[in-house]
Formats: sequence, structure tokens, C-alpha cells
Amino acid sequence: MKTFAELHDKTAPFILPNAWDAASARIFEDAGFPAVATSSAGAAWSLGYADGEAVDASEMIAAIARIARAVRVPVTADIEAGYASDVGGLLETIGAILDAGAVGINLEDWNSHADEPFPIETACARIEAIKTKTGDRLFVNARTDTYLRQLGDSATRFEETARRMRAFAAAGADGVFVPGVADTDTIRALAAASDLPLNVLAGPATPPLATLRELGVARVSVGSGPALRILGLTRAIARGLLDHQNFDFIREKPTLSYDEANALFSP
Repeated sequence: MKTFAELHDKTAPFILPNAWDAASARIFEDAGFPAVATSSAGAAWSLGYADGEAVDASEMIAAIARIARAVRVPVTADIEAGYASDVGGLLETIGAILDAGAVGINLEDWNSHADEPFPIETACARIEAIKTKTGDRLFVNARTDTYLRQLGDSATRFEETARRMRAFAAAGADGVFVPGVADTDTIRALAAASDLPLNVLAGPATPPLATLRELGVARVSVGSGPALRILGLTRAIARGLLDHQNFDFIREKPTLSYDEANALFSP
């Protein structure tokens, strides 16, 4: 079995599914995925909070620990910006993440408390502190939201993104995550801008995996997509129950049987 770091191969990109609880993580593992990520948004919604670091760090870490305990494959945790603006608080989060059983993290450069990106020097200092603490025990996937949030001038957005990618690499990051890009020219240029493996976020306009391989992508995440799909199905069930007073959803496929669901957690 490959280690989590070894899965990041520009010549053979892999799809990394994002779970929001132990059951979804087990389903992804049972399907054959070699690793599972968490979705900060999906997990926050399942815990009763909005996305964007509204959840208390202890609750999110407990959710990550339940996921890591439920599966045997490596788990990487989406910890947003680490639920702390200061380095000391960030390192407390990192220690708890390691104790929870995660082998990797996504770390954003967006400061949700200030509603702006961390200055590049600050973002790099945070990465350096984490790598000093963890070494090779934790795969740090450094995320920049320049494209996702359409930050700055569109004419200089690529250069700013590439600058951050190179700085993150110098600070010790193991990979870089640039959500919000779908056009092939930008993805190709981003993959060539740094030696770090590039992670992109799948969306409606994302090219197929074969194309992403040609562009140099190493990892494809699905983010909150699976959780949103399940929430949409649940809302459809709710409408059927309330508006039509029928139980048709019970007969629809695919629906797991009780025994199938229980077997996911059998010893």
C-alpha cells in the first residue's frame, strides 16, 4: 500500500473523496479509495454549524477522530485555517489533529476572522511552524483561495497565485491546493509553476481525469460535493413525505439495506 505522500504523482493523479462523518468515510473506503479526506463544510453542517470556522475546533477534531477511527486507509483533514489566527493556537490544533489519527491537512491562507487572506509572510510562517513541529508525520497541503474568492485584479491573479505557491513550497509545504480553477490553460500553468503536487477541486466545469493528468495535476478533491448531493436527496425525501405523503424513497435505488449499513462497522 502506498503512503499518503506517495499517492501524489503528477503522472497518475488520484481522486480523493471528502467524507463528512464516519459512515460516509467507510462507504468511500469500502468502494476502494486508497485514502479519505474530510470536508470541513460537510462536517460542520453535520455538527450543526455553518462553514467558515464557525464550529468549535474541539468538535471538528472529534469528528475527524471518529472518521480516522472508522477506517484503515489514511485520512487527511480539512482544518480550514487551523481554527486559530496565532501560531500558538494553530500548533495546538495540529497536535490534536495528530492525536486524532490524521496523516495530512489542508491549510487555507484565508483568515475568516479578518475576512481577508493572510499576508504571504504570515501564511508561510504558519506552514514553517507546522513542519517544524511535525516533520514528515503530516502532509501539509497549502491552500490558496485567490481563484476561489476571485481575489485581486484578474490580470495579476495567476502571478499572485504562483508567488504564493512558490513561497509555500519554500516554507516546507508538501502540496498546494488551488480551488476555483477549471480552464485547462490556467491549470496547466499552475501545475508548471511549482514542483509541489497540485490539488484541484472538482466542479461542474472540471476537465476529466485523463485531461487533468495531461495538465500535470496530482490530486483531485471533491470537497463538499458529496455532502451537498446527499443533502439534496434528503430534501427531496422531505418534500415527498410532506407534500405527497408517500414513502416512495424507501423503494428507490440505490438504497442500502440495514444489514449493509451495519456491516460497514462490523469488526
